[in-house]
Amino acid sequence: MTPRRPALAAKGMKTSLLFKLFMAAAGLFLAAPPISPASAHHRGLTHEGPVKGLSISALTHGQMAVIAAHRSEILELASEQTPTDPTMRRLQGYIHLQSFACMWGMIPGSVNDESSPFNECSHAYLAGTRALLMHLLTMEGDRARVRALADKIELEMLQNNAALVLCLYADEPFDTADIVGPHWREIPFHPTSVITLAGLAMTIMGGVWLVARPKRLFS
Repeated sequence: MTPRRPALAAKGMKTSLLFKLFMAAAGLFLAAPPISPASAHHRGLTHEGPVKGLSISALTHGQMAVIAAHRSEILELASEQTPTDPTMRRLQGYIHLQSFACMWGMIPGSVNDESSPFNECSHAYLAGTRALLMHLLTMEGDRARVRALADKIELEMLQNNAALVLCLYADEPFDTADIVGPHWREIPFHPTSVITLAGLAMTIMGGVWLVARPKRLFS
């Protein structure tokens, strides 16, 4: 039996691609601009200056936690909305892009830990989610489910005094044309983020090793 060279070549290409992706991510981290007092508050990835998209109101730390608990319900209601309009679609696009930029909120503490390098970008996509809920209330069609969810969220915010729980980004408005990324240079100083990202890196490298590990070929 002849060696399965095409299969080995395919695995080699896959390994090479994974390695290149890993190196690209490392390069982006190393190339991130240093944090200065002037830029520490808000770092968008697309532009700086006047609002160019839709303005999104600020969200307090307490409100953020309540919206995070109901985020999937809000997005589900939006996905079922008929008809749609440009504002709704723009908010949906912003939420998805902003969530992706913030690693889908998968880093522990990104919502409830003000010191997390992922806290500002979490503020951004959750503020967008609240703005989407508020816009759904104004749209055509049966608003019963939307109003019920909005009333439930408002009650939870009142019960938890959510408007009074402030943090560094509590007064920061956002813009759908400005995607906010994590504070990459602060990650080495945040143990939870370091441990989580190290675990992800080890998982990726383990996957690369499983794909690339040599296997005995029988002739």
